[in-house]
Amino acid sequence: MHQLIGLFAQHGAWLLFGIVLAARLGAPLPAAPLLVVVGGLAAGAPRAWPAILLASVLANVLGDGAWFLAGRRFGHRVLRLLCRVSLSPDSCVRQSELLLTRWGGSSLVAAKFLPGISVVAAPLAGALGMSSARFLAYDSSGSLLWSLAYLLLGVAFHDQVQRVLDALAGAGVAAALMLAAIVLAWIVWRVWRRQALLRSLAMSRITVHALHELIGREPAPVIIDVRSPTIGELDTRQIPDAVSVPLRDIRAHAAHLPRDRDIVLYCNCPNEVSAARAAQVLRSHGFTRVYPLLGGLEAWVAAGRPVSMG
Repeated sequence: MHQLIGLFAQHGAWLLFGIVLAARLGAPLPAAPLLVVVGGLAAGAPRAWPAILLASVLANVLGDGAWFLAGRRFGHRVLRLLCRVSLSPDSCVRQSELLLTRWGGSSLVAAKFLPGISVVAAPLAGALGMSSARFLAYDSSGSLLWSLAYLLLGVAFHDQVQRVLDALAGAGVAAALMLAAIVLAWIVWRVWRRQALLRSLAMSRITVHALHELIGREPAPVIIDVRSPTIGELDTRQIPDAVSVPLRDIRAHAAHLPRDRDIVLYCNCPNEVSAARAAQVLRSHGFTRVYPLLGGLEAWVAAGRPVSMG
């Protein structure tokens, strides 16, 4: 442990750059707590501040810039990839969309401080066509504010930071084992929460083949696309005759839906999370013939079924 602390004191800027860059690229690393520790260690070394601040800002901009360019190039496919690892796979895009819609480029600054959507905001901005110059200006400003906030927090509590590091150094192997146990517990907790979410949304799904058969019968099913408006703009494919009703509007739209027909809801998020949530809302309003589409829009397309372009 002493060697690790000494290594960090000697090469702190480079280690900080690597960890923050990896975190911005999506790795589950504690970048913000690390900045607090660095701020505490650098409290009495003002000459180290330019290198530390530059390392953090540059890592942020490079990581976000990579996702921004990926969003511009691949659009909704990048967002789908990111949301596969989210605890709530569709909410990260919806929250980022809400921020970008209300606050424009300045939302990139706010997103830095919001866990869960900070990685999604950059590719969403790219997918929505934000200019590179505007993105760079806002992202650089947000990176600077984010870095300073946590570094100065470390300065404010530098005595406590030093005491914690001294205790860890004195504990040796026991401290390393404790840190490993904490990380393992965090991973187990995340997995448990994700599985709990999926269990709460467990219900019967309808397959692509079954839906295709229903469409040829009378009365035809009501098909609802529950994707957010932004995702609908990025991916204009729809199942023919589907009605677009975003998840947030399902409750208000329930009064306009027939109760004597099958209602099929679809999204393009992993595990049909948004469609299942919409189905839960409708079932709470007394609808019984409500089914999320298994595999969502991607399964429909993969099966070679026709699509319309919205």
